[in-house]
Amino acid sequence: MKPARRPSNPLFSSGPCAKRPGWSLDALDGALLGRSHRSKPGKAKLKEVIDLTRAVLAIPGDYRIGIVPASDTGAVEMALWNLLGERGVDMMAWESFGKEWVTDVTKQLRLSDIRTIQAPYGELPDLSQADFSRDVVFTWNGTTSGVRVPDGDWIPADREGLSICDATSAAFAMDIPWSKIDVATWSWQKVLGGEAAHGMLVLSPRAVARLESFQPDRPLPKIFRLTSGGKLIEGIFVGDTINTPSMLCVEDAIDGLRWSLSVGGLTQLIRRSEQNLRIVSEWVAASTWAGFLGDDPATRSCTSICLRFTDPEVTALTPEAQADFAKKLAALLEKEEAAFDAGSYRDAPPGLRLWGGATVENEDMEAVLPWLDWAFATVKAETFGR
Repeated sequence: MKPARRPSNPLFSSGPCAKRPGWSLDALDGALLGRSHRSKPGKAKLKEVIDLTRAVLAIPGDYRIGIVPASDTGAVEMALWNLLGERGVDMMAWESFGKEWVTDVTKQLRLSDIRTIQAPYGELPDLSQADFSRDVVFTWNGTTSGVRVPDGDWIPADREGLSICDATSAAFAMDIPWSKIDVATWSWQKVLGGEAAHGMLVLSPRAVARLESFQPDRPLPKIFRLTSGGKLIEGIFVGDTINTPSMLCVEDAIDGLRWSLSVGGLTQLIRRSEQNLRIVSEWVAASTWAGFLGDDPATRSCTSICLRFTDPEVTALTPEAQADFAKKLAALLEKEEAAFDAGSYRDAPPGLRLWGGATVENEDMEAVLPWLDWAFATVKAETFGR
């Protein structure tokens, strides 16, 4: 039977993600439109994003925080192109974006000393294989696999190389130990539901020292440059951005950060996300057709919650037929306005993916699950002619 109650907000996309509860266009009334981002009030707005970010995430005072172009992708690429090559690098990957960074380092940067440590979707590689006498590049949370590192204990405090972390689906929803991280990146469009095309770059003092002592033997376009004359371009980290940001998006980012503080800061953001995972976990435990893509409860993501099919009739289908089944399931959920953008990532195994970040209300996660059951039963009946 079709459920009677729909989620109040049926937006479960993994990026751009749902806006914070209660959001409306009125939240943008203070946007500095028609003014230069280099004007005094423009720089003040950009610096407010940086200052609020430091406050919410408790980033140490000696770490630099910058707003950079091209979302998380731009921030990661900026770090890789500026920092890698001084020593060997271990590339760790277990989902689509981590594999993209492997491709960039091996085929574009073409560094001479690269080790690739990979695992399939739903698993983590053996983290103990990471050699921190080298630089280590990894994602904290696999947006397309629903698998995250359990903590930062595997990263030594006395490492020689840099730890470079793509934290785009982790920041604001998971506890990141900053003493273990030298470079972190994310985008506004993820956990706080901001707008796309803007990235954040966090540098430890060790990362800054590398930037100022190491000169890559490759050209860097202006949009990537973090140093000038062998010194860090400090302006980037106080709101003097490399290129022109959208001041409308800046206002929206400020709104999301202020909301974060209003609900209790990082502790409560993590609680909201973890509760969404618990809600889905209880449903999966009773489900006859769905399971987590990641089997290990200790490494399951509380933001990008990835589900796979366990129904034996569906899993007996060819991979192409399973993918078609998953597309029909996601399309039906969208048609019923019960869940938008709930399909698995295009390169991931067929299934569903529900964003469970801090802007998704727990009540909405509870409300969508009966719709998953109904939609699955409906598509299965159509597929097998029942």
